[in-house]
Amino acid sequence: MATVAQRLSVAEFEERYRHEKPYYEFWRGEAIQKSMPTWLHSLIVLVLIDLLKEAGFKTGTEVKLKIDPEFHPIPDVIATRGQFEFPYPTRPMEVVVEVLSEDDSMSRVLAKCRAYRDWGFQEIYVVDPASRVIYRWVDRGLEEVTEFAVIPVERVWLSLDDQLR
Repeated sequence: MATVAQRLSVAEFEERYRHEKPYYEFWRGEAIQKSMPTWLHSLIVLVLIDLLKEAGFKTGTEVKLKIDPEFHPIPDVIATRGQFEFPYPTRPMEVVVEVLSEDDSMSRVLAKCRAYRDWGFQEIYVVDPASRVIYRWVDRGLEEVTEFAVIPVERVWLSLDDQLR
């Protein structure tokens, strides 16, 4: 991930980075580029979306959150059973998911999780497709879980295996 050194206003950030891919996130005056998704990253996102939809959630991927005017993360997956807020969510939803990539900074992932907790997201997950572990933010840290939202974690990996065949 590349970091741009100069402090930016939200307007400057939007002007410079809104069409860049991989996406940039606005972090308190800094432009932080997200990791380039791999094939595995993309497949696990699709699996998570399919399973969340099956469980009754409405889902989105790579949707910018505008809950805090100084921090606009772009989680890999968001999900709600409520109504969508357009054009960007300004309130927390039920589920937010970060899928790890090889070059993700764990300190940045944890900072995102803390922000999601502070904003009031009900379920915060970090998925590590390489080690096939799903973590949920509990109290003040990540804890490995056997259930993702209302879905047994085993179903996530079985569905991923189906995609990989």
